[in-house]
Amino acid sequence: MKIVHLTPGTGNFHCGSCHRDNHLVKALRQLGHDVIMVPLYLPLVTDGAAASGDTPMFVGGINLFLQQKLPWFRKTPRWLDKLLDAPALLKAAVKRAHMTSAKDLGEMTLASLQGTLGPQAKEWQRLLTWVQDEHPDLISLSNGLLNGLAPTIQRDLGVPVVCSLQGEDSFLDALPEPYRAQSWQAMRDNSSAVAQYVATSLWYARQMQARLQLGDDKISCVPNGLDLSAYAPAAQPPAQPTIGFLARLIAGKGLGDLVSAYIALKQRPGHETLQLALGGTMTDGDQPFIKQQQQKLVEAGLTDSVRWCPNLSAEEKIQFLQSLTVLSVPATYGEAFGLYVLEALACGVPVVEPDHAGVGELVRATGGGVVYDLATPDGLVLGLESLLGNADLRQQLATAGRDCVLTKYSAAAMAQCYATVCQQALQAR
Repeated sequence: MKIVHLTPGTGNFHCGSCHRDNHLVKALRQLGHDVIMVPLYLPLVTDGAAASGDTPMFVGGINLFLQQKLPWFRKTPRWLDKLLDAPALLKAAVKRAHMTSAKDLGEMTLASLQGTLGPQAKEWQRLLTWVQDEHPDLISLSNGLLNGLAPTIQRDLGVPVVCSLQGEDSFLDALPEPYRAQSWQAMRDNSSAVAQYVATSLWYARQMQARLQLGDDKISCVPNGLDLSAYAPAAQPPAQPTIGFLARLIAGKGLGDLVSAYIALKQRPGHETLQLALGGTMTDGDQPFIKQQQQKLVEAGLTDSVRWCPNLSAEEKIQFLQSLTVLSVPATYGEAFGLYVLEALACGVPVVEPDHAGVGELVRATGGGVVYDLATPDGLVLGLESLLGNADLRQQLATAGRDCVLTKYSAAAMAQCYATVCQQALQAR
């Protein structure tokens, strides 16, 4: 198959969706498929070399914003658009992305879902003209927020669209009205032109099937996978017991809850030497919340036992994971998957996670950790304590989890399942 895969970039920080997409494209190529990865909005930031190579970037974020706000920018010459798509300029602009208002975000999301019928039409049409010249057999979309392209692809290119679902609900639900309701409706309307949706967990498949009003035959589950060949357990356990966090350093990922749980644990006997290591993506917009957590630790007198490790490289991330005794990312919103679980288990680190959404499903499936009930007071504290105090249980869970992720959650396994879905979409055309 010849596949064009469209992936939004972030410009200056790692995100799970880009990480997954990069591994998916590389693994599909290893299976013999001709896959072109096209970055959108901002340059891709990935672990290792981006699979997009020298493929041009389309729908630059600056052009998109200006065309949204200033109608005359929808008719500017290509030479001006090209200047505004310069990678250096886009990377500089992304540093101010946290200043975008909720209203602006709502307007731009809705316009994206309107595709070539909305105010961003010039950018989307330029992309689709380029894609058409590549003569693909199938178009693969990284997430459902791109499904505004599906009706035009169906009409003008006549090839199937396979669309991944990777956490769109929490983003759309956070938009102000009327954009929230209008965006959900636009996404539902566009779904008739999508050949197949691919959710990353069974839990998320059920959620999005209901929200998008899809039939059972319109959505499949293909769990995420990664190339884990560089991941390995530490040669020796850490000198001091260490709880780790590896995700974006924000409230939604449960960072505040983990900091509070750590403070509570340090007040209990037997945890005098316990350390906390906090790693993951950090942007300028995350700083106010992070400062709140740092102040909590100052007031508890625990700053000397806490490591902050933002924006790690691929090699640093593996070293970070190998320094942990247990990992916990206690996100309480509906996390669709949780790549951090795979990465921790691949390094022989068991996890403690809420028995909730796609992450609870993943921990149960891998057998690599402990889950706790969000309704239980001190559930996170008790879950962490159950592993910190039992080395045999930690080893048992780590071994089972690592064995599982290396076989069932590899990039190769993900790509094989994804290719099967694509082939079925082609056959049903």
